[in-house]
Amino acid sequence: MCGIVGYAGQDPAVPFLLAGLNRLEYRGYDSAGIAVLDEGAVQFVKAVGRIAELESALAGQPLSGQVGVGHTRWATHGRPSEQNAHPHLGCHGDVAVAHNGIIENHSALRRELEAAGHVFRSETDSEVVVHLLEDYAHLPFKEALQACTARLRGTYALAVVRTKDPGAVGAARQDSPLLVGIGEGENMLASDIPALISRTRKVVVVEDGEVVVITAEAAHIYKAGGEVHRPPLEVSWNLEEAERGGFAHFMIKEIQEQPKALRQTMAGRLSEDLDQIALEVDPGPLPERLWFVACGTSYHACLVGRRLAEDVLGIPAEADLASEFRYRHLKLGPQDTVIAVSQSGETLDTLSAIRRAKSMGARVIAITNVIGSSISREADINLPTLAGPEIAVASSKAYTTQILTLTFLVLAYAKASGLLAAQEEARWARDLWALPEKAELILQRAGEIEAVAKRLAAAKDVFYVGRGTDYAVAMEGQLKLKEISYLHAEALAAGELKHGTLALIEPGVPVVALLTQGELLDKTLSNLAEIKARGGWIYGITSHDLSGHQELDQGFLLPACHDALAPVLAALPLQLLAYHAAVARGTDIDKPRNLAKSVTVE
Repeated sequence: MCGIVGYAGQDPAVPFLLAGLNRLEYRGYDSAGIAVLDEGAVQFVKAVGRIAELESALAGQPLSGQVGVGHTRWATHGRPSEQNAHPHLGCHGDVAVAHNGIIENHSALRRELEAAGHVFRSETDSEVVVHLLEDYAHLPFKEALQACTARLRGTYALAVVRTKDPGAVGAARQDSPLLVGIGEGENMLASDIPALISRTRKVVVVEDGEVVVITAEAAHIYKAGGEVHRPPLEVSWNLEEAERGGFAHFMIKEIQEQPKALRQTMAGRLSEDLDQIALEVDPGPLPERLWFVACGTSYHACLVGRRLAEDVLGIPAEADLASEFRYRHLKLGPQDTVIAVSQSGETLDTLSAIRRAKSMGARVIAITNVIGSSISREADINLPTLAGPEIAVASSKAYTTQILTLTFLVLAYAKASGLLAAQEEARWARDLWALPEKAELILQRAGEIEAVAKRLAAAKDVFYVGRGTDYAVAMEGQLKLKEISYLHAEALAAGELKHGTLALIEPGVPVVALLTQGELLDKTLSNLAEIKARGGWIYGITSHDLSGHQELDQGFLLPACHDALAPVLAALPLQLLAYHAAVARGTDIDKPRNLAKSVTVE
């Protein structure tokens, strides 16, 4: 949520700041602003709405200067307005601050600062930061940042300019992502990699408790003990991967990229002969219990992983929402392993959950798509999905590659524990290798799904049903539909229909049924008969031949595959259904209302 960019260099700052903010749009926002240092003064422009509104405002009020910060705000404290938009300026207009996160003790700080004569102009928690920095104006930039952040309680990534340091941008981080981009004759700040890769591939991750001062010549990172020297990461993404590449929306581009993403995720994890499976790291001994922890789409991937772990490993496994897990009164220890799944690697609830698990002695394995993210660094082991940048708020390729990575992890445990015979391992390897090609076959049939999506787009309610792993996939399907088309959708275990939801089935109500699990097929078909008897319209997604059955009004036949891998393939038509329904309804697909890509608040 929210996006930060900063620039100190020899070029005009505004073009980089605007381009960076545009590439961070996926994080979700409702206002935007830029502040630059020009001729000894802080100049700023802010606007409510999309970055296009900010660009229009800048056309009427151009900003010059080679040092500046930019911000996209997702409202938490205070409504979307120019007054509440960032960057915030202090009483004297010589300090400007952009802030991601939440300052938990802002009320107490605000009372203290107002009593000292500071005048606040916004409703935000963030404004306390700029007033604190005004009080520390007599200190060098580094010390001022350290003194300020010592007073803050909560989460933050800060980007600061002040007239006292006309060639520098300051920054600080606590529990909110922040990166430094190392350039030639310029250095940059950003919340995420896409904002930087047009200028540099060298990125340094700022860690909690650190402050930063960048100039055109150098980037300095400091912790309490002194300056920190950390080699930069080399980013392999290119700019084209972070842009639409001719597609109407990032989401459809990323849906179409899934065969490539699946291949990238498998690279190095299968032997050349396709008969062996190997992770790049040793996950350690098989634990007594596995805990899968995540939020949103990543949680749905965890539900699939949990079923696979139970089936293959035969140990107790549980999947929980990170926002709930972190407040449960659990007793964890070395016998437990927590698998944390997050696309961004910055999801605050998930980050807090793994910190709690580690404090109790549990081992933590992270599955993320962003190298150097907070969750990946704080875990004992990180398994990257390698899906490439995912820009659309609604996840597609991150979800399927998360399932694939979870599958490799479970199989690695099984192999190390002697639970996977060589013949069975070879079968898994062949089935895994075939997935990308089968995904391509599904995507080539997108036209079939588009027609069905138009029917869903005209509905008032849509229900998704399935049993076992199909229920987990149904949950992801309904989430996709409602988050980008704004249709009401509900997923439930097919056997639960008769315990309440069947009352909502009436003639013409569309139901999307998942039918990929062979052992549960007959049971699910029986439940569909209950829907059919009440006039519901059923669209089935299946990997089994159901031509002799009358329960489905229409269906999509997936390529045959191992039942345990069917969730990867079944996700594709569900994503296409949601996408084309949203197109038919004319919604803002890549940036759905009220949502953000990286959720860094509770």
